[in-house]
Amino acid sequence: MLSYSFLFHLALILLSTKLMGLLTKKIRLPQVVGALLAGLILGPSVLNILNETEFILQLAELGVIVLMFTAGVEADIKQLRKVGRSSLGISALGIIIPLIGGYLLSVFINRGTDTSLTIEHFFMGLIVASTSVSITVETLKELGKLSTTAGNAILGASIMDDIICIIALSVITSMREPGVSLGMALLKLVLFFVVAGVAGYLFSRFINHLMEQYDMDLRRFVVLSFVFCLLLSYCAEEFFGVEAITGAFLAGLSLSTAPRKHYVETRFETTAYMLLSPVFFASIGIKVIIPEITLNLVLLSSALVSIAILGKLIGSGVAAKLAGYSNREALQIGSGMICRGEVTLIIASKGIALGLLQPVFFGPIVIMVIITAMFMPILLKLVFTEKKPVAN
Repeated sequence: MLSYSFLFHLALILLSTKLMGLLTKKIRLPQVVGALLAGLILGPSVLNILNETEFILQLAELGVIVLMFTAGVEADIKQLRKVGRSSLGISALGIIIPLIGGYLLSVFINRGTDTSLTIEHFFMGLIVASTSVSITVETLKELGKLSTTAGNAILGASIMDDIICIIALSVITSMREPGVSLGMALLKLVLFFVVAGVAGYLFSRFINHLMEQYDMDLRRFVVLSFVFCLLLSYCAEEFFGVEAITGAFLAGLSLSTAPRKHYVETRFETTAYMLLSPVFFASIGIKVIIPEITLNLVLLSSALVSIAILGKLIGSGVAAKLAGYSNREALQIGSGMICRGEVTLIIASKGIALGLLQPVFFGPIVIMVIITAMFMPILLKLVFTEKKPVAN
């Protein structure tokens, strides 16, 4: 018999995320912090009212796809081209510094044990180095800073972070699994960007021509755009082994120059605001299971959090400064790269499944995700807030 409990769970998520969002807004914090807290409170770690179900998981996945699609639609493609080279440097140094920190931490923890753990050490570094582009995008959108110079640099670097981490994950898994070919993984990645580029160009020509035929906004524009987003996201995962969110972002980017992109964008934002985004951000909190607090857990978690925050702040911030950004913009960019989220949890889960990560480390990694996911929006609000001149 069909159970309708999912309706109650969905109502609870929407109500709690809204109430917690209003509460965090009242104390001048981004509402995304409230959504994360709502999921954490309702989940197994606190009240244990909600657990991760297939329904919540799939709806959350759709939520992050729509979120990244709208980020692509909103993006200033000229500005992204302008910051493309600097974003690559910001991403690269922002990965290298925390990766070294995570590697050294793993070496220190496993000192005196088997010396053949090099792959495991690198894997711990990769976990610490990853970034959550979705939470960062939502925070920048909420602050109205997504289309700024620093916002575009953060967006570009975050997308490149995902790509680099996917490549690195392919390298590490290929070293562990004889059946995985590194060359094939890299070839698939290159082919995806070629296919996505061609498909995006053809779709943009088609949708632009269609929009020019009518002097009014029509829902068919939104439906066709969503179909293209879903198909490109599906192809990314199914045929090329690339994250679906990368396909969604590229699909949105193909619409960023459309004559009625604002109409498409507002329609998607309504759907995301009402249903998909709250479920996605709450699902991150629901996914969290905080382990029993011990001294070792506190010490390891503190070390991971310190490496995660300082690694991105210093690595990405220094790279931004070297790329010619001002001190303030470098601080904004470094702050925007701090957040860890769903990508980190995915990599960690993959590591446990492959035997590359001991299950005892998952708890501290989850704590690192929680703290950085809540600390980054607060820090971004501070560094993006304009200082008002003091009147004489």
